Amino acid sequence: MTDSPALLSPARTAEALPYPALARAIEAVLRDPGVHVPPRLIQPLPGGGSLFVMPAVSPTVTITKLITFVADNAQRQLPTIQGDIVVFDTTTGQRRCIVDGPTVTARRTAAVSLLAAQKLAPHTDGPLLIVGAGVQGRAHLDAFADGLGVQEVWVASRSASSADTLVAHARTRGLQARRVDDADAALPHCPLVVSCTSAQAVALRALPRDDAFVTAVGAFTPSMVEWAPDVCQQLAERGTLVVDTRDADHEAGDLLQAGIDVAVLPTLADVVLDTPTWQRIQSRQGPVFFKSCGWAGWDLAAARCVVG
Repeated sequence: MTDSPALLSPARTAEALPYPALARAIEAVLRDPGVHVPPRLIQPLPGGGSLFVMPAVSPTVTITKLITFVADNAQRQLPTIQGDIVVFDTTTGQRRCIVDGPTVTARRTAAVSLLAAQKLAPHTDGPLLIVGAGVQGRAHLDAFADGLGVQEVWVASRSASSADTLVAHARTRGLQARRVDDADAALPHCPLVVSCTSAQAVALRALPRDDAFVTAVGAFTPSMVEWAPDVCQQLAERGTLVVDTRDADHEAGDLLQAGIDVAVLPTLADVVLDTPTWQRIQSRQGPVFFKSCGWAGWDLAAARCVVG
């Protein structure tokens, strides 16, 4: 893809979205009463894929995200997520630019996890365990290194070659990194955990340590799952569960399949705004489990970073 005044390449999109600045922009969206995000449309496609249509409005910037998600595209040597985000001036309706959808998706998802870790993680120095070594694994590695200063990363993946590739990337950044073949066995050693698998089957069956912060991003529909239901139930009893937005009430597959009433859980906005919902539970002990499902507000934050 080449650049034009209105069309940003993946590289240019990434350059405009440094993780610490993007995390701050996401927090600003949560604090902005002028932001309006209607429910996203998820249209099933023949063959098992999905089309996502995700609008969001603020007083200055309006966006619509149009992406497809096809879980088995790796078999076709194609990206799982494809598409674009169209950015408009709210006042005039003029198109400001088009940014690369997969790049924004990867970076804003990791930046949401970064913001949640900044607000919720008892320990932010690692080691960081990343379960799933794809696009989101790399994005979260970079986000936690840039935004938290993580120096040590452990990587688990069904594909040893993918894990080795991510380990090599971490080492090019000057980080200590190693591949681990058993994610459950690594949990007791890592106070920071990111699960970003394809979420087609349970990947983690053990409890995180009591002082752990977990961000679970792989499962973003009711049928997807990364964490075993009994683990989620124990986390609900022993720890603190937080979801990214109220959209998770009907999308957080890990928690829904565990029979957890997601609608009563605090959101990231509750944490940022220190609402009574958050105040009632923030003193609880045990692991913090942050469930991220995605929201067009995060894409709006990225668009506001891009256009200034």
